[in-house]
Order: sequence, then structure tokens, then C-alpha cells
Amino acid sequence: MKKKILRGHHLLCVHGFKGMGYSSDFVEKMSEIVEEIRDQTIDFPIQVVVGLDETCSFCPNKKEDYCNSPKSNSFVINLDEKVVRHLGLKAGEEYKKSELVSLVAQKVKPEDLDHLCEDCSWLSYGVCKEGIANLKKGIILENY
Repeated sequence: MKKKILRGHHLLCVHGFKGMGYSSDFVEKMSEIVEEIRDQTIDFPIQVVVGLDETCSFCPNKKEDYCNSPKSNSFVINLDEKVVRHLGLKAGEEYKKSELVSLVAQKVKPEDLDHLCEDCSWLSYGVCKEGIANLKKGIILENY
């Protein structure tokens, strides 16, 4: 399977994703990636980045080479950096999907999202914390 490129904070988002997003194109692309991440029968390399990734290409906030989110590009970069640091990863490096999922399950507690994802507009929905809690219990959601 082809290598995926994911930004740091999306390593957490994929576990709680339930079909909400910035646009129908974004939701479709994120759904595709989430399905592959949650599929325990496949493994593939993921390059972890601090900055734009594959899903960002379908986000209406994406400009040429930065995120023009309502909170700003630096806000989103900060989210990526916090997650990468928390997981002990190196931005730009490739990891196996299975290794990243395992790291998130081991190193991230639902309450960690209060800091790691502070001020993220999606945090208030509770789906991210629920996704991390399920991951820690070994529950992988099939549908969203």
C-alpha cells in the first residue's frame, strides 16, 4: 500500500472521526483515510508532518502552502507539534501505521486532549475523547 502523509494532530482525529468536517470533499477524503487507519488487516507507512497533509488538500481553509483556518496556520501547526512531541515522534519521519496506532493507544489518554487539542473547535463535540477512550479499550469503530 502507498505511503500516506498525515499531520501530527490528525493522528488523534482519526480515532474519533464520525463524518463531520469542513466540507463534503474533506469529509470524503478523511473518511477514506480513517477507514484505512481503522482497518486492522492492512499496514502501511505514514509520514508524520507538521503542516499540510493529504486531507488538507480537500479542506476549504487550505491556501497554497498553509492553513487559513479561522484560528490561523500557527494554531494548527502548534497542534501538530504538541502531538508529535507527546508521542515522541520526529516530524518528517515515516512510521508504520500499526506503530502509530499503538503509540496513540499507549501514550494518549482522553483527558490529554484538553492540552494537546486546546481550543480546537472539534474538541467540544466529545467524539475525539470518545475515540481515544475506545482505542485504549481495543474498540475500533467500523462506521462513522
